[in-house]
Amino acid sequence: MSVKVTTSTLMKMKQEGKKITALTAYDYPFAGIVDSAGIDIILVGDSLGMVVQGKETTLPVTMDEMIYHTSLVTRACTYSMVVGDMPFMSYHGSLDTAVENAGRFLKEAGASAVKLEGGADVCPVITAIARAGVPVQAHIGLTPQSVHQMGGFKVQRDEDRLIRDAKDVEAAGAFSVVLEGIPSPIAAKITEALSIPTIGIGAGAGCDGQILVLHDMLGINDRFLPKFVKKYADIAAVAREGLEAYIKEVREGSFPSENYEYK
Repeated sequence: MSVKVTTSTLMKMKQEGKKITALTAYDYPFAGIVDSAGIDIILVGDSLGMVVQGKETTLPVTMDEMIYHTSLVTRACTYSMVVGDMPFMSYHGSLDTAVENAGRFLKEAGASAVKLEGGADVCPVITAIARAGVPVQAHIGLTPQSVHQMGGFKVQRDEDRLIRDAKDVEAAGAFSVVLEGIPSPIAAKITEALSIPTIGIGAGAGCDGQILVLHDMLGINDRFLPKFVKKYADIAAVAREGLEAYIKEVREGSFPSENYEYK
């Protein structure tokens, strides 16, 4: 774990059958922990709207907020490839605006790539951004920015459309594609059909890699968790235990003891 992960690294991992690890992160302390653990990709997701800001969807997150959080993460990373998530309406207007916003992630925040949601409909955007020298990670299947259009967070089962979208974003110039909320057999077919890596979230073990939201898999988020989330730790419980001990000691006067006082 010495050389920073790049798009070439990820392509080689797919070719060699080595699984890619990815997680979200939104700030310097957690990004440092994730990076030092050896996670290949850190996505600064617009999921920060729900995870960090407490909002109901990702839609209200702004470009400036994404640039700010991405800059915190990149400052902590020496190994992981940092991908900035393009928020709702940051690439839906003119191609010039989309390219400009994508470029901000590299120029202002120090990211190595950007991610954007959509299939065939966003291929012109992917091509324009990639041609400007910004690597693009695509995202198909369940796309949270389209939650209202989809009628909620629903598993996507249209195999023909999903395979077509995957091939289209690859042809448009994406270096990888996130597959979200897709039945495992379909995701495995997509992975087999593409030369670029697939990163699954709720898409089964047949993908080239996996991503989860950090706060979900570490047990920090106490809200509803989707079926695909495995909780690897319960940081919220550990934190509450420490907080309750602190409250008890302050109230009974045992903290601070002499060991924590200046003489």
